[in-house]
Amino acid sequence: MSIKHGLLALLDQGPRYGYQLRTEFEARTGATWPLNVGQVYTTLGRLERDGLVLPDGEDEEGHLFYRVTDRGRAELRNWFETPVPRTNPPRDELAIKLAMAVTVPGVDVQAVVQGQRRHSIQALQDYTRLKARALAAVAEPAAGGTELAWLLVLDQLIFQTEAEVRWLDHCETRLAQHRPQPVPAQEPAPGTGEQEPAPTTRGRGKQRQGER
Repeated sequence: MSIKHGLLALLDQGPRYGYQLRTEFEARTGATWPLNVGQVYTTLGRLERDGLVLPDGEDEEGHLFYRVTDRGRAELRNWFETPVPRTNPPRDELAIKLAMAVTVPGVDVQAVVQGQRRHSIQALQDYTRLKARALAAVAEPAAGGTELAWLLVLDQLIFQTEAEVRWLDHCETRLAQHRPQPVPAQEPAPGTGEQEPAPTTRGRGKQRQGER
Protein backbone atom coordinates (compact mmCIF):
# COMPACT_ATOMS: atom_id res chain seq x y z
CA MET A 1 0.00 0.00 0.00
CA SER A 2 1.44 3.38 -1.01
CA ILE A 3 0.61 5.79 1.78
CA LYS A 4 2.90 8.31 0.14
CA HIS A 5 0.89 8.45 -3.05
CA GLY A 6 -2.40 8.36 -1.20
CA LEU A 7 -1.43 11.50 0.70
CA LEU A 8 -0.23 13.17 -2.48
CA ALA A 9 -3.61 12.45 -4.08
CA LEU A 10 -5.38 14.16 -1.18
CA LEU A 11 -3.02 17.14 -1.18
CA ASP A 12 -3.54 17.53 -4.91
CA GLN A 13 -7.04 18.74 -4.02
CA GLY A 14 -5.75 21.44 -1.71
CA PRO A 15 -3.62 22.03 1.41
CA ARG A 16 -4.39 19.87 4.43
CA TYR A 17 -2.88 19.09 7.82
CA GLY A 18 -2.05 15.69 9.26
CA TYR A 19 -5.30 14.81 11.02
CA GLN A 20 -7.34 15.88 7.98
CA LEU A 21 -5.23 13.65 5.76
CA ARG A 22 -5.70 10.71 8.10
CA THR A 23 -9.48 11.22 8.30
CA GLU A 24 -9.93 11.57 4.53
CA PHE A 25 -7.65 8.64 3.74
CA GLU A 26 -9.66 6.35 6.03
CA ALA A 27 -12.98 7.70 4.73
CA ARG A 28 -12.06 6.88 1.14
CA THR A 29 -10.79 3.39 1.97
CA GLY A 30 -13.39 2.57 4.61
CA ALA A 31 -10.65 2.38 7.26
CA THR A 32 -9.49 -0.85 5.64
CA TRP A 33 -5.91 0.29 6.15
CA PRO A 34 -6.07 2.53 9.24
CA LEU A 35 -3.40 5.16 9.74
CA ASN A 36 -2.22 6.86 12.87
CA VAL A 37 -1.32 10.55 12.91
CA GLY A 38 2.32 9.77 13.64
CA GLN A 39 2.54 7.65 10.49
CA VAL A 40 1.00 10.48 8.47
CA TYR A 41 3.47 13.08 9.73
CA THR A 42 6.41 10.72 9.22
CA THR A 43 5.34 10.28 5.60
CA LEU A 44 4.86 14.03 5.20
CA GLY A 45 8.40 14.56 6.47
CA ARG A 46 9.75 12.23 3.80
CA LEU A 47 7.65 13.89 1.12
CA GLU A 48 9.01 17.28 2.16
CA ARG A 49 12.56 15.92 2.16
CA ASP A 50 12.06 14.69 -1.42
CA GLY A 51 10.60 18.00 -2.56
CA LEU A 52 7.13 16.60 -3.18
CA VAL A 53 5.30 18.74 -0.59
CA LEU A 54 5.97 21.99 1.25
CA PRO A 55 4.62 23.49 4.50
CA ASP A 56 1.81 25.93 3.78
CA GLY A 57 1.30 27.84 7.02
CA GLU A 58 -0.73 27.23 10.15
CA ASP A 59 -4.28 27.95 11.19
CA GLU A 60 -5.41 29.62 14.42
CA GLU A 61 -5.29 26.30 16.25
CA GLY A 62 -1.68 25.63 15.25
CA HIS A 63 -2.34 22.98 12.62
CA LEU A 64 0.51 22.86 10.10
CA PHE A 65 -0.79 22.63 6.53
CA TYR A 66 1.04 21.07 3.62
CA ARG A 67 0.64 21.61 -0.10
CA VAL A 68 1.80 19.53 -3.02
CA THR A 69 4.58 20.84 -5.30
CA ASP A 70 4.82 20.57 -9.08
CA ARG A 71 7.28 17.75 -8.56
CA GLY A 72 4.77 16.05 -6.28
CA ARG A 73 2.03 16.36 -8.90
CA ALA A 74 4.33 14.81 -11.49
CA GLU A 75 5.05 11.93 -9.09
CA LEU A 76 1.32 11.45 -8.53
CA ARG A 77 0.52 11.42 -12.27
CA ASN A 78 3.27 8.89 -12.85
CA TRP A 79 1.82 6.69 -10.10
CA PHE A 80 -1.64 6.79 -11.68
CA GLU A 81 -0.25 6.00 -15.14
CA THR A 82 2.09 3.15 -14.12
CA PRO A 83 0.62 -0.34 -13.54
CA VAL A 84 1.22 -1.87 -10.13
CA PRO A 85 4.05 -4.38 -10.71
CA ARG A 86 3.49 -8.06 -9.95
CA THR A 87 7.16 -9.01 -10.22
CA ASN A 88 7.58 -8.51 -6.48
CA PRO A 89 4.23 -9.54 -4.96
CA PRO A 90 3.62 -8.43 -1.39
CA ARG A 91 4.28 -10.99 1.33
CA ASP A 92 1.16 -12.94 2.14
CA GLU A 93 1.09 -14.16 5.74
CA LEU A 94 -1.33 -17.00 5.00
CA ALA A 95 0.79 -18.39 2.16
CA ILE A 96 3.89 -18.19 4.36
CA LYS A 97 2.05 -19.90 7.23
CA LEU A 98 0.94 -22.86 5.11
CA ALA A 99 4.35 -23.16 3.45
CA MET A 100 5.92 -23.45 6.89
CA ALA A 101 3.19 -25.68 8.32
CA VAL A 102 3.78 -28.46 5.77
CA THR A 103 7.48 -28.58 6.74
CA VAL A 104 7.17 -28.46 10.54
CA PRO A 105 6.56 -31.84 12.23
CA GLY A 106 3.52 -32.05 14.47
CA VAL A 107 1.47 -29.31 12.75
CA ASP A 108 -2.04 -30.33 11.69
CA VAL A 109 -2.05 -28.56 8.33
CA GLN A 110 -5.61 -29.67 7.56
CA ALA A 111 -6.79 -27.96 10.76
CA VAL A 112 -4.92 -24.80 9.79
CA VAL A 113 -6.61 -24.75 6.38
CA GLN A 114 -10.08 -25.43 7.79
CA GLY A 115 -9.73 -22.79 10.50
CA GLN A 116 -8.65 -20.20 7.95
CA ARG A 117 -11.51 -21.14 5.62
CA ARG A 118 -14.06 -20.55 8.38
CA HIS A 119 -12.51 -17.16 9.12
CA SER A 120 -12.37 -16.16 5.44
CA ILE A 121 -15.99 -17.16 4.81
CA GLN A 122 -17.08 -15.08 7.81
CA ALA A 123 -15.08 -12.11 6.47
CA LEU A 124 -16.68 -12.60 3.05
CA GLN A 125 -20.14 -12.43 4.62
CA ASP A 126 -19.19 -9.24 6.48
CA TYR A 127 -17.83 -7.63 3.31
CA THR A 128 -21.02 -8.56 1.44
CA ARG A 129 -23.17 -6.84 4.07
CA LEU A 130 -20.98 -3.74 3.90
CA LYS A 131 -21.24 -3.75 0.11
CA ALA A 132 -25.04 -3.68 0.35
CA ARG A 133 -24.80 -0.53 2.50
CA ALA A 134 -22.24 1.02 0.14
CA LEU A 135 -24.47 0.36 -2.86
CA ALA A 136 -27.36 2.07 -1.10
CA ALA A 137 -25.14 5.05 -0.29
CA VAL A 138 -23.90 5.35 -3.88
CA ALA A 139 -27.50 5.32 -5.10
CA GLU A 140 -28.30 8.42 -3.04
CA PRO A 141 -28.63 11.62 -5.14
CA ALA A 142 -26.12 13.44 -2.96
CA ALA A 143 -23.56 10.64 -3.10
CA GLY A 144 -20.00 11.76 -3.75
CA GLY A 145 -16.73 10.17 -4.71
CA THR A 146 -16.05 8.93 -1.18
CA GLU A 147 -18.92 6.41 -1.32
CA LEU A 148 -17.79 5.16 -4.73
CA ALA A 149 -14.19 4.88 -3.53
CA TRP A 150 -15.29 2.74 -0.57
CA LEU A 151 -17.40 0.56 -2.88
CA LEU A 152 -14.40 -0.11 -5.13
CA VAL A 153 -12.29 -1.11 -2.12
CA LEU A 154 -15.06 -3.45 -0.93
CA ASP A 155 -15.27 -5.06 -4.37
CA GLN A 156 -11.53 -5.73 -4.23
CA LEU A 157 -11.79 -7.23 -0.75
CA ILE A 158 -14.65 -9.49 -1.82
CA PHE A 159 -12.86 -10.72 -4.95
CA GLN A 160 -9.67 -11.26 -2.98
CA THR A 161 -11.43 -13.22 -0.22
CA GLU A 162 -13.36 -15.35 -2.73
CA ALA A 163 -10.06 -16.21 -4.40
CA GLU A 164 -8.56 -17.03 -1.01
CA VAL A 165 -11.37 -19.49 -0.22
CA ARG A 166 -10.90 -21.18 -3.61
CA TRP A 167 -7.15 -21.37 -2.99
CA LEU A 168 -7.73 -22.96 0.43
CA ASP A 169 -9.97 -25.58 -1.20
CA HIS A 170 -7.19 -26.25 -3.68
CA CYS A 171 -4.65 -26.53 -0.85
CA GLU A 172 -6.80 -29.11 0.92
CA THR A 173 -7.02 -31.18 -2.27
CA ARG A 174 -3.27 -30.89 -2.79
CA LEU A 175 -2.58 -32.00 0.78
CA ALA A 176 -4.86 -35.02 0.38
CA GLN A 177 -3.00 -36.06 -2.78
CA HIS A 178 0.35 -35.93 -1.00
CA ARG A 179 -0.76 -37.61 2.21
CA PRO A 180 1.47 -40.66 2.80
CA GLN A 181 -0.43 -43.90 2.15
CA PRO A 182 0.05 -46.76 4.64
CA VAL A 183 1.95 -49.70 3.20
CA PRO A 184 -0.17 -52.87 3.52
CA ALA A 185 1.42 -55.80 5.33
CA GLN A 186 2.50 -58.53 2.92
CA GLU A 187 2.07 -62.23 3.68
CA PRO A 188 5.01 -64.46 2.79
CA ALA A 189 4.62 -66.25 -0.52
CA PRO A 190 4.10 -70.04 -0.44
CA GLY A 191 7.39 -71.88 -0.09
CA THR A 192 9.30 -68.77 0.95
CA GLY A 193 8.28 -68.70 4.60
CA GLU A 194 10.66 -69.66 7.34
CA GLN A 195 10.57 -73.33 8.32
CA GLU A 196 11.41 -74.83 11.67
CA PRO A 197 14.78 -76.57 11.60
CA ALA A 198 14.62 -80.34 11.42
CA PRO A 199 15.51 -82.05 14.69
CA THR A 200 19.18 -83.00 14.71
CA THR A 201 20.31 -86.60 15.34
CA ARG A 202 23.91 -85.78 16.21
CA GLY A 203 23.43 -85.82 19.95
CA ARG A 204 21.20 -88.89 19.72
CA GLY A 205 23.90 -90.82 17.84
CA LYS A 206 26.52 -90.07 20.50
CA GLN A 207 24.08 -91.26 23.14
CA ARG A 208 23.62 -94.58 21.35
CA GLN A 209 27.38 -95.06 21.01
CA GLY A 210 27.66 -94.59 24.77
CA GLU A 211 25.01 -97.16 25.40
CA ARG A 212 27.03 -99.72 23.44
